[in-house]
Amino acid sequence: MQTIEFRTKIKNGIIHIPAKFKGKVADDVQVILIAQSEKIKQLDIIDELMANPLKVDGFKPMTRDEAHAR
Repeated sequence: MQTIEFRTKIKNGIIHIPAKFKGKVADDVQVILIAQSEKIKQLDIIDELMANPLKVDGFKPMTRDEAHAR
């Protein structure tokens, strides 16, 4: 097994091998990723509301039967 190290950007989920290494690797490789930074997950509005529900005075959620009767 041969080890080749390089830095690259992942674009659309594809890791591009630099041209100088393309002739030195076969089709079967083992990849180990060491990320320089961790991607921060962006919460969408539903995630945000589930984590921090709005509090409204006098609010009473519908029962299952009331919701299905609509």
